[in-house]
Amino acid sequence: MIIVFIQTAFITNEPTNKAELGKMLFSDPILSKDYTVSCATCHIPERAFADTGAVSFGVKHAKGKRNTPSSMNMRFTKVFFWDGRAATLEQQALMPIEDPSEMNLPIEKAVQRLRKHKKYNSYFKKIFNSEPTAAHLGEAIAAFERTQETSESPFDVWKFYDEPKAVPESAKRGFDVFSTKGKCTVCHFGSDFTRSDFKNIGLFNGKALNDSGRAGITKLADDIGSFKTPGLRNIAITAPYMHNGMFKTLEEVIDFYNDAPGKVPDAINRDTTLAKPLGLTDQEKSDLKAFLESLTDKRFQR
Repeated sequence: MIIVFIQTAFITNEPTNKAELGKMLFSDPILSKDYTVSCATCHIPERAFADTGAVSFGVKHAKGKRNTPSSMNMRFTKVFFWDGRAATLEQQALMPIEDPSEMNLPIEKAVQRLRKHKKYNSYFKKIFNSEPTAAHLGEAIAAFERTQETSESPFDVWKFYDEPKAVPESAKRGFDVFSTKGKCTVCHFGSDFTRSDFKNIGLFNGKALNDSGRAGITKLADDIGSFKTPGLRNIAITAPYMHNGMFKTLEEVIDFYNDAPGKVPDAINRDTTLAKPLGLTDQEKSDLKAFLESLTDKRFQR
């Protein structure tokens, strides 16, 4: 009886399209081996669909390998996961289900569960005109993720709707630091503040920092220590930061970028943009933080 309750706990109103079905599946632990973990377990809605720990924990408290990034603002993203191992959002949606450290359920078994589930089987038939399949499962979750776009932050109101009082003066100064002395726009630009590519910011030294990142997929020496450039929307509420969650606050992140060689002097393959300290003053660092905080969408404003 307990399992039956868990399987149906998140099923409320009948979904009418792929995105609504995907939203339902995103929060349902039916897709994990022991019915204890869902996508929303690690991608917490209130935290802009990120997590609160350095790494997340899956079924039977299995420890993850990397920090859980936000799953929001994926509509225009071209690479997925820190190492880019998924080429499409549909592929990305399925991989955590099978990952032993996450949901640990083979996709074929997940599909079997959905086919045996009276309501889910009915929903897939109505929306996809077929019983659940792996491809349709990925489509549904990806469709939901594509609805999670944010574009109504104080920064947006100031910059694109010409409301000068939408952000404090410190955030305006911080945007200038971001765009000039801070060199942030080398990697973070566009609507979501990301190039959707890979950069080595100097968090690999083959010792304490030994996650090779993109190189684990490409097997190329030049990619050692490179990771996906994350978008910055809602960054103030998605701590901790970096692929390993090593920085707990935005202040720590800014301090690292201000003097990357000083923080990790033996980094391998560090991008030349960060070869020398930026020389930001305390005021400039404070202003830069204010700008980053202005990227928090209104739905998350406290």
